[in-house]
Amino acid sequence: MKEAIVLKSRREVGLMRDANRIVAETLAILKDMAVAGVTTEELDRAAERNAEKNGARPAFKGYRGFPASICVSINEQVVHGIPNRRVRLKDGDLVSLDFGVEYKGYFGDAAITVVVGGRAGDEKERLVAATRESLERAIAACVVGNRVNDISAAVQDHAEACGFSVVRQFVGHGIGARLHEPPEVPNYRRAERTPKLMAGMTLAIEPMVNAGAFEVKVLRDGWTVVTADGRPSAHFEHTVLVTDGGPEVLSRL
Repeated sequence: MKEAIVLKSRREVGLMRDANRIVAETLAILKDMAVAGVTTEELDRAAERNAEKNGARPAFKGYRGFPASICVSINEQVVHGIPNRRVRLKDGDLVSLDFGVEYKGYFGDAAITVVVGGRAGDEKERLVAATRESLERAIAACVVGNRVNDISAAVQDHAEACGFSVVRQFVGHGIGARLHEPPEVPNYRRAERTPKLMAGMTLAIEPMVNAGAFEVKVLRDGWTVVTADGRPSAHFEHTVLVTDGGPEVLSRL
């Protein structure tokens, strides 16, 4: 029996707005910090400090054994990169920063990809732009009466039109009183019938787009996901509320 999708009350949405505000503020801090010479561990510590300052708990730390507060994924790393004091950012790196918090029992989750130094070459810069745009198109599809597959199609169609591919092994998800709730939100079309979008649904939509093929693999640390062909990847994510008046992005400042 499939687990039911939870529609959020006004009170729950208010708490999720607060949680996602903390996430968005933290990502803005990390974006400014993401310059050449900074270690990924320094980014992790800054994220944890800002969460705690706001009365929130980093959602990823300890989740299924993950050892850090943020996921930092560089270049060919897709998602779930582990911060490290020996890894320093370099100009031209693509750095995906994924962060979530739990605040008063509710979760927020978002991700951005930053180009260190502002320039990374044509392919990387086009990849970042296409991934960001695919998220915006997916958000626009979060309309009552649409289905999850409409979100998925929006991501896949745009990414592939730009000459890139979407990761299939990892997907977006519902979010609320738990970090991961139903439904799954893939970045590619599925053949089966997918859930209809209803007011009160809250979704973490997160395109993961590769410059090359969509296949990925997990490194020996058991967490870090990399592209199978070694080409770069980008990742953007927002937590979105479906309303009768259209989508509301909770994780946008």
